[in-house]
Amino acid sequence: MTSTASERLREAVSDALRCWEPRRIVYNLVLALIVLAYFAVSWPASLKAVSVEGVLVVFVLAVLANVCYCAAYLADVFVQVSGFREAWQKWRFVLFVIGVAFAAVITRWFVLGFFTSPPGGEARCRRSPRTSSA
Repeated sequence: MTSTASERLREAVSDALRCWEPRRIVYNLVLALIVLAYFAVSWPASLKAVSVEGVLVVFVLAVLANVCYCAAYLADVFVQVSGFREAWQKWRFVLFVIGVAFAAVITRWFVLGFFTSPPGGEARCRRSPRTSSA
């Protein structure tokens, strides 16, 4: 890689960091608000989900959500080193909005599984009674 290409890549990565890292706070706040809202709406049934295992699952999912957030860097740096850098810098907020919306839908899907009861109020993991065939 020539020094010009190396400098261009370095500038693109630096610019991506300046752009995306402050927005990560907004991303995490949106996802946290979704979880807290469903927790509050499902109260007191949602209290059953509060356990060491439940907290660990939420922690792992939060880490995975932040790993997925890093996908924005791939798209951002790729476009910045192309000839579309100036236009991209004006429109990359669209990637942020679409990414947050997508993450919000996935978060809602997981939260519904954690905090809501199926019709009839029975536990989701209930084993069906065995019938004897003898």
